[in-house]
Amino acid sequence: MSTDGLIVVDKPGGMTSHDVVARIRRLAKTRRVGHGGTLDPMATGVLVIGVGRATRLLTYVIGAGKSYTGTIRLGQATVTDDAEGDVIASTPAGHLTDDAIRAALAPLSGEVDQVPSAVSAIKIDGQRAYKRVREGESVELPARRVTISRLEVLAIHRTEPDVVDVDVDVTCSSGTYIRAIARDAGLALGVGGHLTALRRTAVGGFTLAEAATLDELEQRAPEVVNLPLDAAADRFFPRREATPEEARVLAHGGPLGPAGLTGPYAVFGPAGGLIAIVSERDGRARAEIVLAPA
Repeated sequence: MSTDGLIVVDKPGGMTSHDVVARIRRLAKTRRVGHGGTLDPMATGVLVIGVGRATRLLTYVIGAGKSYTGTIRLGQATVTDDAEGDVIASTPAGHLTDDAIRAALAPLSGEVDQVPSAVSAIKIDGQRAYKRVREGESVELPARRVTISRLEVLAIHRTEPDVVDVDVDVTCSSGTYIRAIARDAGLALGVGGHLTALRRTAVGGFTLAEAATLDELEQRAPEVVNLPLDAAADRFFPRREATPEEARVLAHGGPLGPAGLTGPYAVFGPAGGLIAIVSERDGRARAEIVLAPA
């Protein structure tokens, strides 16, 4: 069986995140595999995969900030807000100036209340929104507060009549829909918009620089983990060293005295192994998850 840990995968287009998980299960020879944040089939780039005990770290990975590059096409709206859906409206956009495009994108950054794309994996009464849309329902999702800390225009292209393509670089909080940025920019400009390309360049501190393609992972299977559990936790969380007695108490689910560290942090034993992910409340440091081997 492969080592417990994380794999930073460069997901290819045309595959779902679950397709990638299924491939890694085969390569790693274990069913205990999960992913840290869905990427649409059209999208490529960083998909963090957890193997073995490291699947328990994925809840933190899912909540991490993310970065993307993408292309917004102005002049066409689609049912999915991206290129995978049918075009539902076309409005000539060739007249739009660069300044007008930048001005429409500017209010979409910062802390904003964003309405997710209707064709999304968000559940409504236990059923995915995209399933309801495909069954013919009209779905309206409530806005959610997200933070878009960077929304930079990289280039503006006018290579086809009546449409304008805008390359953007985005850094945002978990739960942000880049498709919704494209949709909202098109609405603001009165011409419609959708996303034609999306590449995730980072999840938290994990970037494309360390990502492996599925072909590369295939070559080294079953040793596919490139960040063992201890190293992954050390990368993702602040670190606290435990004494032998603290390590014993924590491994059995007991609390420790506070260390004054904010947010969840990783506690390592005297031998350097990961014991638990801990957070402090009410003057005690308590395990959120215990990861020391039984």
